[in-house]
Amino acid sequence: PDLNARAGDILLITGVPLLKRYKDYENAIKYYTEALELNPSNAIYYSNRSLAYLRTECYGYALVDATRALELDKNYIKGYYRRATSNMALGKFKAALKDYETVVRVRPNDKDAKMKYQECNKIVKQKAFERAIASDELKRSVVDSLDIENMTIEDDYAGPKLEDGKVTLKFMKDLMAWFKDQKKLHRKCAYQMLVQVKEVLSKLPSLVEITLKEVRGSNESSDLVLTSGSQLFNGDFVDRGSFSLEVILTLFGFKLLYPEHFYLLRGNHETDNMNQMYGFEGEVKAKYTAQMFQLFSEVFQWLPLAQCINNKVLVMHGGLFSEDGVTLEDIRKIDRNRQPPDSGPMCDLLWSDPQPQDGRSVSKRGVSCQFGPDVTERFLEQNKLQYIVRSHEVKAEGYEVTHSGKCITVFSAPNYCDQMGNKGAYIHLRGSDLKPEFHQFTAVPHPNVKPMAYANSLMQLGMM
Repeated sequence: PDLNARAGDILLITGVPLLKRYKDYENAIKYYTEALELNPSNAIYYSNRSLAYLRTECYGYALVDATRALELDKNYIKGYYRRATSNMALGKFKAALKDYETVVRVRPNDKDAKMKYQECNKIVKQKAFERAIASDELKRSVVDSLDIENMTIEDDYAGPKLEDGKVTLKFMKDLMAWFKDQKKLHRKCAYQMLVQVKEVLSKLPSLVEITLKEVRGSNESSDLVLTSGSQLFNGDFVDRGSFSLEVILTLFGFKLLYPEHFYLLRGNHETDNMNQMYGFEGEVKAKYTAQMFQLFSEVFQWLPLAQCINNKVLVMHGGLFSEDGVTLEDIRKIDRNRQPPDSGPMCDLLWSDPQPQDGRSVSKRGVSCQFGPDVTERFLEQNKLQYIVRSHEVKAEGYEVTHSGKCITVFSAPNYCDQMGNKGAYIHLRGSDLKPEFHQFTAVPHPNVKPMAYANSLMQLGMM
């Protein structure tokens, strides 16, 4: 046992610089796992692996490790800190607050811990207030309180304007150039676009079905004129990046310009909890107002959850389901105009991930599940589909084909958060054969604003 403990400490020492200095979180997890195999009763090993899991956004695994660290040593204060951070990322604010209280009580002079406790406490009170309001009266739309017609565009505003209140191709070209110069669209135009796109999206079903000759899912196109082909963007348009507002307004603009050729699906980050933590709420409030964020929230709730192409390919942001037997008809019937629940088909479509082994397992994220190739096979056979396309996970090459070619992951954000070094990719499909063609690309320079610039301070990990 002593030799194992010493060997484990050597692995711990190896893992620390990987975690802190080199930010090689995957290998850090590997070393901490090996250390735990040698000495499974060391709280520090679990706590450090929990931090590595936090860095790789495996919040479910991070929560398990932090909890195990505290089971081994109830006085290990970093364990409370890690568990609080994990619960915050999962939107479990009350549980997080309890652990932050413990940290502050033990370390009353820790400014970072005190700040996180105060911020978490504020969120818990805000959530309680929102629930009280929701139970007292039917929720009114932000649209009802807007007077867009009487909003004035100042004479010195030189940016793009809607033409007779409508999005045109010229407006979109001017808008993208304006955004590239880091200038802000006038609030009247932004509100006009949001009200109009809400109307368009609210008329769509939860499962959009299309039959066409050519479908392209991509993150950019040199040809802005869509006449025969189409583009499909697969969720997670906002958060983390510090230009989310510009991205989503551009996408909404093209949806208004080409409503029958330009498609948007909801991701797990088109939700209030994620926006509150990962930056979009803060960004909208910084660039516009809290009222505009509330309208974005309403619009996001109308984004469809899945798209079926030529009755053969199903696209969703997350993945398949926690239980067998879900049909396309079940997806059609989902009431999506809400914040997603913690479980069930709507949650799974936004959150689940594939795994290499058969069956299902607990999600590394702490939400939904992980599903194996046998689950994919049964779902496809029952619904007479060929394969699924999903996103939701960073892939080194920008895409990954698993489950014997029947589960494709495509990820279109190269060098994710300016640190992962991954490629981005998009898929080109032709309706004639639906054979996926993968196109990869690398990151290009962007203005000097760091990712997560508008994120909640609670997501800044302390107590390394």
